[in-house]
Parts: sequence; structure tokens; C-alpha cells
Amino acid sequence: MKIIEFEDKYRDDMIFMILEAKNALGRVPGLNLDLLDIQSNYIAKGDMFWLAIDDNGRVIGSVGYSTNDNKKDVTLHRLFVKYNLKRQGIGTALLNTAEKHIQSQNKSTIFLNLGIGKEWFESRAFYNKNGYIEYEPNKMMKFL
Repeated sequence: MKIIEFEDKYRDDMIFMILEAKNALGRVPGLNLDLLDIQSNYIAKGDMFWLAIDDNGRVIGSVGYSTNDNKKDVTLHRLFVKYNLKRQGIGTALLNTAEKHIQSQNKSTIFLNLGIGKEWFESRAFYNKNGYIEYEPNKMMKFL
């Protein structure tokens, strides 16, 4: 497995992986419109988006962030791992990649929004394990 910066050639595979991950959570899979154009919604704005790629060149994870209006904080987006590959360190590798880059950009805080509902218990536990605290219902943060 390797973590790479987003490339357009992986877009459809990434979208499919995320829809599968949502389905595995028991959610009705829906498409987040920002995923249709990562270049415009993240890269062109000075933000980043990464993919985890397996040895066969398939997308097995994703994460991105957008800078908040104050320019010192960011919001983490779309941290997903292929549903049948969870608990193998892929999510942690993606999160570590994002955090290191965000810190190198002199940002001070990472925010994220959890979904509403019991299906997000894994995400809440994952982020808690990685130093994030819940500051409002379904909202978490970490100071860098």
C-alpha cells in the first residue's frame, strides 16, 4: 500500500470505494459532489487530497482537507477506507499523512464532522484513539 496525492485517473475508483464503504455502514450510498472534481474543490484552493492505493493500483482509502476562513484551521474530509480492509492501518496512515502536511502548512487545529447516527461509532473511536476530542455533538477537533 502507498499513499499518493490525488490523481484524476483514480477518481471513479475512489468514488466507487467510498460508495461501497457507505453501503457497508448501512447507509444509503450518496455521492458527495466535491468528489466529482477534487482538483477544483481541493487542490486549486491550496488544499490537499490523498489516496491509499493497493499493489494492484486500486483505491483503498482517501482523505482530504479544506482550509477554514481564518486560514489557521482546517476541516478534514472524506476519510474512508475500503470496507473489507479496515483495521489494517490504512486509515491511520492516511490520517498521519494529512496531519503531517497540515502541520507543515502552519495550521493550528483540525476539525471534522461526524455523521449523525449510531453507524459512526467506529469513526468516533478511531478519531478518539488518534487524539481528537468531541467538542460538540458529532464534531471533533485536534490541536496540532
